Amino acid sequence: MRVIVMFDLPVVEAEDRKAANRFRHDLISEGFVMMQYSVYYRIVNGLDMAAEYERRLEGYLPPKGQVRSLVLTEKQFGHMKVLVGDISPQESEITGNQLTSL
Repeated sequence: MRVIVMFDLPVVEAEDRKAANRFRHDLISEGFVMMQYSVYYRIVNGLDMAAEYERRLEGYLPPKGQVRSLVLTEKQFGHMKVLVGDISPQESEITGNQLTSL
């Protein structure tokens, strides 16, 4: 399974930029990989682990903006189509067979 985190954060004010950058660094420290600039994902082993990561991310949320999460099975994720461009180098390095634990 994969937990996908999508966000749209304000970056006009210096304080907002700092919060947005901190959130991105927190995602990376939790093992999330950037798919696109504001879309990150992490491979998890089941719904319990997905819920745990969503709970952990609640502690990192910035005060402004929008943050959403979505849990997909590997089969659902595999049906995603890239309509323009190629998959990112990070995506080609990680496969669904590389399940991780907490």
